[in-house]
Amino acid sequence: MGSQAIEAHRAGAEVYHGAALCAEKSTELLGEVGLPLGLLPLGEMEEVGYNRGTGFVWLRQKKATTHTFKQIGRQVSYAAEVTAFVEDRRMKRMTGVKTKELLIWVALSDMFVDKDDPSKITFKTPTGLGRTFPVSAFAKEGAPAAANGKGKEATAAAAAANGKEAAAAAGK
Repeated sequence: MGSQAIEAHRAGAEVYHGAALCAEKSTELLGEVGLPLGLLPLGEMEEVGYNRGTGFVWLRQKKATTHTFKQIGRQVSYAAEVTAFVEDRRMKRMTGVKTKELLIWVALSDMFVDKDDPSKITFKTPTGLGRTFPVSAFAKEGAPAAANGKGKEATAAAAAANGKEAAAAAGK
C-alpha cells in the first residue's frame, strides 16, 4: 500500500536521494513540523519525499530496521517504506512503524506533541490506544536547537521538540 500512496503523491513533491541528503532532509522536516529531531533514526535511507500540498511524506530505506530508544526502553521497528501525513506537531495515518509492547509488535498510526504541554509526545495505535512519553527521549544527540534556522519561532519549536526550554530559545 505504501508504494501506491507514494506514487499517488509523487507529482509536485520534493524528492531527495542518497543517505546523507535524506538524513539531513528528514531531520529538517521534523524540525519544520515541530517534532523531535531524533524520531526517525533511519541510517540507510535511499529516498525521502515530501509533498507540501498534501502533507504526505515518505522515507525509503534499504531494509527494515529496529531502533531502541534507551531513555524510555522501547523498541521501534521501521519498515523499508515509512509513510505519513504531517502537519504542525503531528504525524498521522502512518504506515511502516511499529513498537514492541510486552511480547507483540503493535502498529503506530498517529503521533503528536501536545500544544498545551510541548514536553510530551503521544503515540496512538489504529485502535485508538495510546501512550505518552517525554519529548526529550526522542531528541537527536548533538543536534542544534534550530535545525531549520527560520528565526525565533522555529528555534522555539525545535527547542521544545528537543525537550529544552522554548522560552529561553525564543530569546525571552
